[in-house]
Amino acid sequence: MVSHTDEPADSGGLVRVRLDLAYDGTEFSGWARQPGRRTVCGVLEDTMSRVLRCDVRLTVAGRTDAGVHATGQVAHADLPADVDVDGLVARLARILPSDVRVFTAGVVPAEFDARFSALRRHYVYRVTDAPYGAHPMRRLDTLAWPRPLDLDVLRHSSAHLLGEHDFAAFCRRREGATTIRELQRLDWTRAEDGVLSAAVSADAFCHSMVRSLMGALLAVGEGRKPVRWPRSLLAATERDSSVTVVPPHGLVLVGVDYPDDAELAARAAVTRNLRHP
Repeated sequence: MVSHTDEPADSGGLVRVRLDLAYDGTEFSGWARQPGRRTVCGVLEDTMSRVLRCDVRLTVAGRTDAGVHATGQVAHADLPADVDVDGLVARLARILPSDVRVFTAGVVPAEFDARFSALRRHYVYRVTDAPYGAHPMRRLDTLAWPRPLDLDVLRHSSAHLLGEHDFAAFCRRREGATTIRELQRLDWTRAEDGVLSAAVSADAFCHSMVRSLMGALLAVGEGRKPVRWPRSLLAATERDSSVTVVPPHGLVLVGVDYPDDAELAARAAVTRNLRHP
């Protein structure tokens, strides 16, 4: 049986393998395993365990919620050293359901940790204010907003949220977890087809943070709330019930950044201290 911890793999017949993957979150109840529910982690672990004939446990960069998609998710697993890692992608492609794909699999240093070694995560939220709603081919990854949205106002309001703050007003608190995060990017663009995309990057995100930020900003973009209203919520010490959590299907995890190999262990140690006071 392959053991799993958040610590580096030892030399006792195991190698650490990084997986880069994507999934359509529509039919998944999020990443994390839940009894009686179909989850990304459950499908991947069960499939890999069957293919490799050993017990596989994954550590992921970001635990996405039910209905949230990913095009740039990262996970790692400690696998037996005799596993044919080069052939793993093709083997999984033959068995995995069509709504989850592993793009690459490769051996990484034992110090690599998909969760704790990450420098930042990148998300995109798609929303359309077209009078006809979302395009039929993009209805599963684009929120249809019923009122016109002002791009300049969205950008102005978003700029006031950048930096390190306590985002308690925008998070569903978890016991023992901090809600202090460094929001490094929050920018909006409007494509030729009229779809608005918010690019959001941070060192990490607490539960429902991105979708809550989007809810607050869309209220501003449609003129229902003042530009500085989201910024004012940063003074709160607990979740603000006036903030709407927008639907999950517009949200996609698009990438995760990591330091150079030589800095992996130091980054993981710092992150563990921050996340587990």
